[in-house]
Amino acid sequence: MRRLVVPVVLALVVIFGGVAGSARAQQTIKTERGEHPRIARAIRGLEDAIQYLEAAPHDFGGHKAAALQSSRQAVRDLRAALAFRAQQDNKK
Repeated sequence: MRRLVVPVVLALVVIFGGVAGSARAQQTIKTERGEHPRIARAIRGLEDAIQYLEAAPHDFGGHKAAALQSSRQAVRDLRAALAFRAQQDNKK
């Protein structure tokens, strides 16, 4: 019985510690969005443009695929920038 208790307790600590850390990181990312509203607006604008392009019946002179790819990459990069700032804030 004792052999089973230690691994279970360790697993619970890891799981709940990860959840708490994840919640803290999410809160900090939300804080970063508040501190960098232009980046947050840019992400929303790009996501809106992506949805529009995906639903569009035409290919915008062959530029649709490249625009979608670039826009998705820009969203990933902007989110990574906010996550980096959040990580830096967590270190303080």
